[in-house]
Amino acid sequence: MSAPKFSNHGCRLNAYETEAMRELAQTAGLKNAIVVNTCAVTAEAVRKARQDIRKLRRANPDARLIVTGCAAQTEPETFTRMDEVDAVIGNTEKMQGSTWRGLAADFIGETEAVQVDDIMSVTETAGHLIDGFGTRSRAYVQVQNGCDHRCTFCIIPYGRGNSRSVPAGVVVEQIKRLVGKGFNEVVLTGVDLTSWGADLPAEPKLGDLVMRILKLVPDLPRLRISSIDSIEVDQNLMQAIATEQRLMPHLHLSLQHGDDMILKRMKRRHLRDDAIQFAQQAKALRPDMTFGADIIAGFPTETAEMFDNSLKLVKDCDLTWLHVFPYSPRDGTPAARMPQVNGNTIKARAAQLRAAGEAQVNAHLSAQVGRSHNVLMENAHMGRTEQFTEVMFDTPQVEGDIVLARITGVAGTQLTA
Repeated sequence: MSAPKFSNHGCRLNAYETEAMRELAQTAGLKNAIVVNTCAVTAEAVRKARQDIRKLRRANPDARLIVTGCAAQTEPETFTRMDEVDAVIGNTEKMQGSTWRGLAADFIGETEAVQVDDIMSVTETAGHLIDGFGTRSRAYVQVQNGCDHRCTFCIIPYGRGNSRSVPAGVVVEQIKRLVGKGFNEVVLTGVDLTSWGADLPAEPKLGDLVMRILKLVPDLPRLRISSIDSIEVDQNLMQAIATEQRLMPHLHLSLQHGDDMILKRMKRRHLRDDAIQFAQQAKALRPDMTFGADIIAGFPTETAEMFDNSLKLVKDCDLTWLHVFPYSPRDGTPAARMPQVNGNTIKARAAQLRAAGEAQVNAHLSAQVGRSHNVLMENAHMGRTEQFTEVMFDTPQVEGDIVLARITGVAGTQLTA
């Protein structure tokens, strides 16, 4: 093995940071190494990371194996105890060039095999720039990291630290550079994206950043926002949804549940009606808007009636793309000490939510047949609509181009054109 290999777990931000680490490691000259970027969102995510580490070690017995990411940050001892692991790197350290130069020069000895500092002491987020995850179509810009909220089920603030924002000027300059390199779509990413700006002078809002990008980068064809907390959406973001066609009509909502009592026990900042009102308002402003959402099945104390409120939320908010999480307790979180729901019940409820999501996807796909969409090509035969729906082409297209396509049919979870 020469260039380092990377194994990514978890969210889109983790995938973004994996690409940033790849560049840092290659620049540093790191060789014969495997880097596992872990997720800590559930106990199952940590189990899968450990499983992956063992598998990678068996396949690569002579490589150095480096573990980083949220699970490495929140429970470094879990990975230092594994015989397969050579080094454990925290979430701050993984984004620093000096860390990778040290690894490349083999400065990391037994006394420094664990480099995990206090994430809560971090006050800035570097605006790392990643050019499209190896494609020429879409690029991702991290504008925020960390979270100031303390939802009772979530360990992520202890892996990511408190919320911190990349200044708007830095973001705009990065996007200008990306457009100059030919990228037709930019996605803004973060852990708690709608908290962007709270730590900056004058405390700007995410909507201010979106409007500034669209005004100062007029040649950017498409701007996309990743997961947001709908209760924190500001007036300027709603204005952008209503008036800016270059802002893509697809929002992924951090809803988590559809029952008010469970939302309170989760320490969420919204109620059921807040979510429905936001979805209806966004749809009224932008009729072609589609929604994805995170929903947890089987949160502690969830009754059948409470779950039914979550199930109904799928249609009440007209959700299309669901990320369903069967609840699993995380040590160190308040929810882990609450009365737990039976595991088989959790699995059954998660399956019901997924089935509801599949029905919504099928309805969305069927409604697109005969319509025309501007499709951003991710490769010669597959691209995505403004609503992030996959479209397959028989005739090869140019990767990175935006093509006007007439939708002719549905194949599985994809459209044909």
